[in-house]
Amino acid sequence: MSETGWSLHPQLAADTVPVCDLALSRLLVMNDANFPWLILVPRRAGAKEVFDLDLADSIMLFKEVGFVSNALKRETQCDKLNLAAIGNVVAQLHIHVVARRRDDAVWPKPVWGALPRREYKANAMERFVGAIRRRVGR
Repeated sequence: MSETGWSLHPQLAADTVPVCDLALSRLLVMNDANFPWLILVPRRAGAKEVFDLDLADSIMLFKEVGFVSNALKRETQCDKLNLAAIGNVVAQLHIHVVARRRDDAVWPKPVWGALPRREYKANAMERFVGAIRRRVGR
């Protein structure tokens, strides 16, 4: 698989703010202030499942997931990180990395569909994106 012909799914583009491009993946922030929430999207046309990637890309994806997870954990000091590649609504391969706290509104339940999306307050999204960019060295 190659990056040729790849584009970000329109739903992901509508629901997120770009952070940066890593070696394989586009890093995004979910536009929902309920939870610090990052999404990695491998820039490989047609990829829907992790096994659709070749071995080198699969290894790179998991390295990036670890790298980004560490950055989010350090930035938020969360209690737990939730990782998921569900894809029932958006089939394009993407990995959710969600910072959770024991005192968040839905702990210990999953975040998907649990709360209405909440807008970030003025400048909060820009500050969060900037912090993540610094953490990942971009």
